[in-house]
Order: sequence, then structure tokens, then C-alpha cells
Amino acid sequence: MPIKQTFVLTLAFVASSTVPFSMETASAAECKVAGASQEFLIRMADSIRGVIQADRSIYAEHVVTRLVDNQGAIKASEQWKDEKGTLPLPAQMLRMGSEHFAKNNKGISYSLLSTFPINKQNSAKTESEKKGLLAVAQDPTKNYYDCETLGKKSYFTAIYADVAVSKSCVSCHNKHKDSPKKDFKLNDVMGGVTIRIAAD
Repeated sequence: MPIKQTFVLTLAFVASSTVPFSMETASAAECKVAGASQEFLIRMADSIRGVIQADRSIYAEHVVTRLVDNQGAIKASEQWKDEKGTLPLPAQMLRMGSEHFAKNNKGISYSLLSTFPINKQNSAKTESEKKGLLAVAQDPTKNYYDCETLGKKSYFTAIYADVAVSKSCVSCHNKHKDSPKKDFKLNDVMGGVTIRIAAD
């Protein structure tokens, strides 16, 4: 089934709102993916982000916060694989989900990046990532959309503000020994969720 039909069927009703579209470095003609329009690419990326955000928020609020902060029944740890009776952190759940997703979806990827990464692997590397993180940090209500070429492949790239949605997110970053920023507050922008859609 063509890519456009697939996402219209499965994701058309996920995103209930749209944001103004503004390309930073490329024209609309340079950013077509599999014949899809700019509007469709934005709706696709926004819808994928909506699913990611919903899953992450539910895990952070109703699993981590409920069991760790409110009940003290268990703790969340980045070393959860080695420590018995512990939960993965919300950011780790997102990473594991993205890795699992990538196994069967070669044309689309997503990741969590930050200008204040605890794990240096999650820092911005491309120009689009750096510009996007700066843009959403300055105004988290506006998403960042761009086209970029990595190697010999072209991608439509979308970056969304990653906001501290729960006390567990804030506490983990502020207390972590490797965190370069230790004064996060609820609803602060902690980084950005990056979604890429390949041209081929």
C-alpha cells in the first residue's frame, strides 16, 4: 500500500491541530518524500509525535510517578537491566521504543535529543538538529520542520519541544551526576523529539 494511503488510514485522526509551517533551509520542491506534499509530511510527523508523546506521558505519570514518587513501591533507574525491582526511565522507554520501531520501519525514525544531554549520545549532531533544538527551546509552541541530506539520502525532519511532563523527569535530571543542568522545573523544555522520514 502506498505510504500516503497507509498513514491516512492509521493516523489521520491522531493530530487534532496543526501549526504554521515554516521551512528553514529548503524549498517545498526539495522536500517531497515518496510524492507526498509538505502538508501531508507535517501531518504524518505530527501524528507520529502525538502517539510518542501520549505513550511517554502515560508511562511517566501513571507508572513512574505513581509507583516511585507517590507509593515508593519501586524505583526508576537507568541501570534497570542490572538492578532488580527497578523500572526504566521515561527517556529510556522512548529510546527502546524507537529502536524496536526502527527494526521494521526503515524509512522513519525518531529519537530524543537535548542541548543538556545526560548521555552525550543524545546530543544534536546535524545542523538541522542544532537549529531545531534552539528553535523549540526559544518557542516550544512552534515545531521545527526542515529538509536535510545525510550521506546520499534526503530526509524530511521534524523537531518538537520535549517538555518536563512529570516530577520524576525533573528530579532525575536535576539529581543525576552527569546532568549538565540541574535546575529544571516542571514544563521546562528539556530537549526535543526528532522525527525523520526518508525520501526513498
